[in-house]
Amino acid sequence: MSVDGGTAQRRPIRTVLVDDHALLREGLRSLLDRDDEVAVVGEAGSFDEALAEIALGRPDVVVVDLKLTAATEYEGLRLIKEISRRHPEVAILVLTTFLDDDLVIRAVRAGARGYVVKDVDTTELLRAIRAVSTGGSALDPRSATIVMRTMAGERNVSEELTEREREVLRLLAGGLSNAEIGRRLFISESTVKFHIRNLIHKLGVTKRTDAVYVASKRGLI
Repeated sequence: MSVDGGTAQRRPIRTVLVDDHALLREGLRSLLDRDDEVAVVGEAGSFDEALAEIALGRPDVVVVDLKLTAATEYEGLRLIKEISRRHPEVAILVLTTFLDDDLVIRAVRAGARGYVVKDVDTTELLRAIRAVSTGGSALDPRSATIVMRTMAGERNVSEELTEREREVLRLLAGGLSNAEIGRRLFISESTVKFHIRNLIHKLGVTKRTDAVYVASKRGLI
């Protein structure tokens, strides 16, 4: 698409498609190839193939499915982390059939700039590719709601935790017993139990081990 005033034509968005189903990749490629703004420069069906294609094609955007193999659950999450580590300049867009709170948040935290499901239409997919390629984010309405709800909940919990509760939480994560935490913080064991009860309540869990797990997922420790 030319720009008035003699400005040079914008370079197509170099894109690599990662999905374990070759037929789906072919269909997706045929759709994207109809648009002058996108140039598909590579395809991959596995973790290793994807990294090789990215190194070779040097794309602006990688479109990734979360499930790349039947043997390993959500291999795409591991791939997102590795792409972010090796190629931080590459924008990652998740295109998947899976949509739940945990997966969306894990994908965004791993480095994905966008998350859309496979029932998205071509216009919205192109919009998402354009958005992430320019440093923006691209979440479909359902994914955006999940992210905003989770972030709001995390902010509320984070603001509610006292400094002492944070200290107890960090020591819990280190595997210390109530007595050991009490000695470390110079407080009684009953006071430690009081703080742990508060943590369990604020984090919405039932066990101390779950409190550590939820807190780590939310970036509180």
